[in-house]
Amino acid sequence: MTEIRLGILMNGVTGRMGTNQHLIRSILAIMAQGGVELANGDRVMPDPILVGRNAEKVEALAKEHNVERWTTDLDAALANSDDRLFFDAASTNLRVELLKKAMDAGKDIYCEKPIAENFETAMDVVRHAAKTGAKNGVVHDKLSLPGLLKLAHLIEEGFFGRILSVKGEFGYWVFEGDDEPAQRPSWNYRNADGGGIILDMLCHWRYVMENIFGAVKSVSCLGATHIPKRWDENGEAYEADADDAAYATFELEGGIIAQINSSWCTRVNRSDLVTFQVDGTKGSAVAGLHKCVAQSLADTPKPVWNPDEPRTNDFLADWSEVPAHMDFDNGFKVQWEMFIRHLFEDAPWKYTLLEGAKGVQLAELGMQSWAERRWIDIPDLEA
Repeated sequence: MTEIRLGILMNGVTGRMGTNQHLIRSILAIMAQGGVELANGDRVMPDPILVGRNAEKVEALAKEHNVERWTTDLDAALANSDDRLFFDAASTNLRVELLKKAMDAGKDIYCEKPIAENFETAMDVVRHAAKTGAKNGVVHDKLSLPGLLKLAHLIEEGFFGRILSVKGEFGYWVFEGDDEPAQRPSWNYRNADGGGIILDMLCHWRYVMENIFGAVKSVSCLGATHIPKRWDENGEAYEADADDAAYATFELEGGIIAQINSSWCTRVNRSDLVTFQVDGTKGSAVAGLHKCVAQSLADTPKPVWNPDEPRTNDFLADWSEVPAHMDFDNGFKVQWEMFIRHLFEDAPWKYTLLEGAKGVQLAELGMQSWAERRWIDIPDLEA
């Protein structure tokens, strides 16, 4: 067995997701387990260098987690040919130029979504990757959520019969930041910084729908900025002009109708922060982040509408939890391992920049639907 070093420039990982999911739960966890094993028995060992603009934050993060290398000099880091991979989790409005700069420096790239603020620049990045020959990937973490994996297993087993509809609910109350600090960064709520829940979440919903249920054919979306004033990380008030809620309906292939509400202005009265209910002719299921419950046709109750009498049966008790048929690892880590195998042995990998561009396309068409107050068909996408 040979240990192969993989130098990774990790840009923008001082934020919540970058630190927790990509650095701690993925790269450091992979290092702790002895690297990623390849088909021939060799192991790839990540060697990260943390890159950021705030020296104090980057140095503190590196010291806290015993990461030997860190820098604020991105150009110098890109010039180091010993580091092969550039990863970006910085704010969306900076991503396009950073990815192109990294590819021009000879790096392969892996990044968070969305890959760009608009479809035109997203496709520019796709074409730039083809031009430079850079291997590339975009995070599709929700496909590795235990709840959605259980849901996909039910589909594979034919549990639902013909799928009729999908109903998704995502979101929670994000505090404005005045009396109670906000749980999300302030740039999420400013258009100039690439914020907005439509751009953020419709990228996710496209790959979820297309990898589990079917291709998206059209979209009708209504966005809203429910809370126009928020307070930033320094306690300063700012105009929150980006959309903080989106109410979208999608037509999928096979006649499936999907409705997904996404909001940072809602309070949670459901089993998880995100839930998907799938209804079919033979059964239904509801999946959250981890759990999934199902109800077959044989177990479906037969209620009769009568508002004059109190309802006595417990509808929630009629559902059964779907058991796990495998061990579930962190979804971000799973996809990091998949991408690393793709880098070194061309293992199958479908979550490319082109797939990321599809998410940006749907978000842009969702915003167009909102502006024009009509359904928008989704054109076929070619590189």
